[in-house]
Amino acid sequence: MELVYSICVGLMVTCSVFLMLRGHTFAIVLGLTLMSYAVNLFLFASGGLRLNQPAILSDSTAYADPLPQALVLTAIVIGFAMTAFALILAIRARADLGNDHVDGTAFSGDVLGEKEAIAELRQHNEISAGTNNKTSKKPSDKKKSKNNKRFHKGAQS
Repeated sequence: MELVYSICVGLMVTCSVFLMLRGHTFAIVLGLTLMSYAVNLFLFASGGLRLNQPAILSDSTAYADPLPQALVLTAIVIGFAMTAFALILAIRARADLGNDHVDGTAFSGDVLGEKEAIAELRQHNEISAGTNNKTSKKPSDKKKSKNNKRFHKGAQS
């Protein structure tokens, strides 16, 4: 029983470390939560795994140790508060930055970052298309730009 228990705790720690090493804040919050569950199981196992043993209130000489149970209950409350706080920070960071990366930069595989980049590109193209239409209506601007090119060429030689 202890072997299966320790393998489960080790698997939970491994998965939580994998999630915490990712660059997304939500995965980090999930990794921290999974790590706190693994630590709770470890604390509970530190008191010894005894099956069908009464609580300390009975008259028997063999009883379950209440200290790890109290530590686990305290850790559950603290873990819940930490998870709620981390989720609020992650939601706020995503709202402010527009993505859920830890460093705030989006990379090419990020769907949200690509949507924002496409929206910015579309907005930039609409703005530049609007300015191109305004400049193409004035033929004198083209003459000025040709004169400016000649002036810059003459100044370089």
